[in-house]
Amino acid sequence: MEARELVAALVRRGQTVATAESLTAGLVCATLTEVPGSSAAVRGGLVVYATDLKRTLAGVDADLLAEHGAVHPEVAAQLARGARERCGADWGLGLTGVAGPDPQDGVAPGTVHLAVAGEGVLGARTLRMSGDRGAVRRASVTAALNLLGEQLA
Repeated sequence: MEARELVAALVRRGQTVATAESLTAGLVCATLTEVPGSSAAVRGGLVVYATDLKRTLAGVDADLLAEHGAVHPEVAAQLARGARERCGADWGLGLTGVAGPDPQDGVAPGTVHLAVAGEGVLGARTLRMSGDRGAVRRASVTAALNLLGEQLA
């Protein structure tokens, strides 16, 4: 789903979204806020590029990070919940992964974990993407918007 469609759907429903982004470093939130009128639907976002910020800003469990590292499906889920709760939004999007070019903590480049959290809803997805760093990040933004769009459909 394109950003303008997603913003329009949120506005129609009277709902809001917030993000907690690692590998995309704010690109999802930036993409949403390029849409005129997005202030009615976008609460804000947390850029949690560093692992310790995933814990301190988004509330990701320290034991989870210590045991599995920052690139894990449950980290994405906790990022989504943290964005929703800490920004006071109806929906939260969480993204973590490895854009490349090198592996991170043994995780291959192109590995991306996404999650969306809403009232009684938690959807997650793991993707394996190809391409250079920029391509992986752009594709992650598209995938995150689509994941939320599926919940709104």
